[in-house]
Amino acid sequence: MNYGFVIDTRSCIGCHACSTACKSENEVPLGVNRTWVKVTEQGQFPDVRRSFQVTRCNHCANPPCVSICPVTAMYQRPDGIVEFNGDSCIGCKACMQACPYDAIYIDPETKTAAKCHFCGHRIEQGLEPACVVVCPTHSIIAGDIDDPKSEIARVLAKNAVTVRKPEQGTAPKLFYVEGNVVSLHPTALEREPAGVMAVDVLDVHGHNHSPGYADASAFVRVRIGDDVLPPPVQGLPSGGPIKVGEGRFAGQMVAQVAHTVWHRVPWHWQVPAYLVTKSVGAGLFLALAAFGPYLLPAERVVVGAFALLMLVVTTLLLVGDLERPERFFRILTRPQWKSWLVRGAVLLIGISVLGTAIVAIDGLAWYGVATPDAIVGALRLLSVPFAIGASIYTAFLFAQCEGRDLWQSPLLAPHLFVHAVVAGAAGMLLLTPAIDSDMAFVIARWVLGAGLIVDLAMLAFGEFGVAHATELAARAARSITHGKYRRQFWGGAILLGHALPIALLVATENVAATMIAGVCALVGMYLYEHAFVMAPQELPNS
Repeated sequence: MNYGFVIDTRSCIGCHACSTACKSENEVPLGVNRTWVKVTEQGQFPDVRRSFQVTRCNHCANPPCVSICPVTAMYQRPDGIVEFNGDSCIGCKACMQACPYDAIYIDPETKTAAKCHFCGHRIEQGLEPACVVVCPTHSIIAGDIDDPKSEIARVLAKNAVTVRKPEQGTAPKLFYVEGNVVSLHPTALEREPAGVMAVDVLDVHGHNHSPGYADASAFVRVRIGDDVLPPPVQGLPSGGPIKVGEGRFAGQMVAQVAHTVWHRVPWHWQVPAYLVTKSVGAGLFLALAAFGPYLLPAERVVVGAFALLMLVVTTLLLVGDLERPERFFRILTRPQWKSWLVRGAVLLIGISVLGTAIVAIDGLAWYGVATPDAIVGALRLLSVPFAIGASIYTAFLFAQCEGRDLWQSPLLAPHLFVHAVVAGAAGMLLLTPAIDSDMAFVIARWVLGAGLIVDLAMLAFGEFGVAHATELAARAARSITHGKYRRQFWGGAILLGHALPIALLVATENVAATMIAGVCALVGMYLYEHAFVMAPQELPNS
């Protein structure tokens, strides 16, 4: 069997019965939705047409949420239904990043991921999903796509249908008969010329990305082009004329989209912070492997201990960002090995164990206990692949986040490796007062300067200097360089994080100035990572 949905937009009347039935049947809390209706109006008054799009999980044949889930909380049943197990979920929110359709949410009561599950409990009893039963116009059709005698197979055979984002390769099984292009493509409206009006539902605090509950007294923000026109209008859009400016009414619109749910950003400051601390920890172990033999045992202990501290902070940031942090160890007790969250955890544990052994041996040498050079050398050599893996694995994790196109860059892995080299050199310079080695100081200065130049070249000619493969990737990149994050990018990441430390390194060999250069490089790295992590998440996928 191979279950799927068809939404016949020709007969849907936008009554929202499917949404309420879904909430009732599955006890979905306020503020989140498994099924919702997107309302689109097009034309010029009085020749206006309204269409409705029932939106939900696409139950993809190739579901990216399943492969990224570290604990198999998201899984695909033999009948094609993409199901979830809240009792297993750790609340990492990776499935939300992987979904190109914004179909997954975090349940505000259980703090675990949830979504439409095709009313699997009803299917197993030979019943149809609740939304199908309640639809008054039979606009929602569910069934076995592979059964030629089923109604859904006959509808698919007789009608031209469309799906959302077929280019993602997920093979969605939520089909639309005469789907509206503005509704199918969440950014289509903003690509229209100036004068287009869009309506976004805001929460009572006026925030478009509220993590809280929905409220009956929502507000409507009216936007013409790039201008938000105050004051907000209380109440949901009713289709009647709304004055949006001097001498201008909604009746003159070309297109209007009303959203009944708001877009959410799953990952916040903890993720860019962890990218920086992880780079420092991995980079310092690479530095120890490179010129550790030329340092005194006490100096190696200081460097190794600081690297381990950064890895501990990395772990705390990762665990702290989970919705269910007490379930963290399930990544190790019931791992799903396709997920780079699991593979990354193994790499972090590996470099931490090796690093602890290296620091312990150096500590013994510090106290005069003889340690075989062969063992120390072997541990340092073995730490290199783990340090490299720990520094770059996030690139492969981001690649599994198919809902964020900017993160799919093939340059991300080498870029993260360069960040680790830069962060390791910056860390060594920050430890200069505890390291009495001129050679280590000189090498760290040269590595920091060269790494920053390479990183700057990768930004200029790689991440932001070439055409992006998709519209969403291009929009996210533009948000970083010319939009919301432009000051953070140019003033923080480029000027503070690259130009200033390079200038300091060229101008003087003063220890204090060099340490300041290292601090600036790390701060700039965080500012860049913050923009890189946040900008793609702020683009809606539904």
